[in-house]
Amino acid sequence: MVKFPGFDSFRGGTNDAPASEAEVREKFWRTAKRAARHVPFMEEVVAAYYCALDKDTPLRAKGILLAALGYFILPVDTIPDVILGLGFTDDIAVLTAAIAAVRTHMTPAHRLAAREALSQDQ
Repeated sequence: MVKFPGFDSFRGGTNDAPASEAEVREKFWRTAKRAARHVPFMEEVVAAYYCALDKDTPLRAKGILLAALGYFILPVDTIPDVILGLGFTDDIAVLTAAIAAVRTHMTPAHRLAAREALSQDQ
């Protein structure tokens, strides 16, 4: 995973925040790699991830993105991801709606970070 300055707003007040942060990041990247073949706009999904972590992104936009990204990484959802051909359709619908709602907050820096992160995994 690529870390970019300014895209790191995981800062909680609890002692287990670093463990939670690592777990969320690991689940996101594991799911992103698995979904890359099924989600045609994976670069936008990763850009949304960086937008959600950006300290300059408004709280409302972060909430929308984090909810959609949370749904994306959760193992239990409306249509299980293991069902070939259909597994990621509900995730795609949720992500598309969230990205459309906050598109104005996604910057070229988020998209560049996404491109670089995805190119490292290939």
